[in-house]
Amino acid sequence: MKKEYAEYILAKTKQDYNLIGEEFSRTRRAPWEEIKFLADDYLSVGDKVLDIGCGNGRLLEFLLKITADYTGIDNSEKLIEVARKKYPAAKFQTADGLKLPFPDNYFDIIYSIAVLHHIPSKELRLRFCEEAKRVLRHGGLMILTVWKFHQLNDFARLLKYAALKLIGCSQLDFGDIWEPWGRKTERYYHWFSQNELKNLVSGAGLKIRRIGGVKNKRGNRQNYFLVAEKS
Repeated sequence: MKKEYAEYILAKTKQDYNLIGEEFSRTRRAPWEEIKFLADDYLSVGDKVLDIGCGNGRLLEFLLKITADYTGIDNSEKLIEVARKKYPAAKFQTADGLKLPFPDNYFDIIYSIAVLHHIPSKELRLRFCEEAKRVLRHGGLMILTVWKFHQLNDFARLLKYAALKLIGCSQLDFGDIWEPWGRKTERYYHWFSQNELKNLVSGAGLKIRRIGGVKNKRGNRQNYFLVAEKS
């Protein structure tokens, strides 16, 4: 993907979440119960936590029972506004995951839930992981999830944009799609295979500790999760 188009997608994604922020938050009031183990199994009392792409802050429902040293960031001003209203005692700030405003080796654990699939191009996704690694202490963990495509309409969109790419009518990379949000906008997504996700994070110099799939009880929401360590 050309750099200019990737930068356009980044700007559009921020604009989209400012546009739909309140509606997005209303439909996502609680954290996903199926990822609760990512807090229970890996977070320790007193850990300094960074939540990249925190949205409305809902992951706090799992984290605050274990640690109070939490910082949530998002590049959407609207979502940070919502998060601050919802959790006035917590620390939130508007910031870019590709250029984190924190010193090296600062956090014990980083969460990034349903964010990386919104980052366009291999280069920027690698930069995202390298920046997370930079602010993570040695021995610290990065824990992330990405959308696992599993429904027929997902695959139909993948085929559509792959065909457009083949005939030279799309600037997206293979594995990229635009997903409608009602009639308001279309959000960018990248489809990850489990191997691609593992190779990306390993390529950033992080050691993979665990990777797998997770879904809710109804099975209509599926994600890959990954736990990686900075050695």
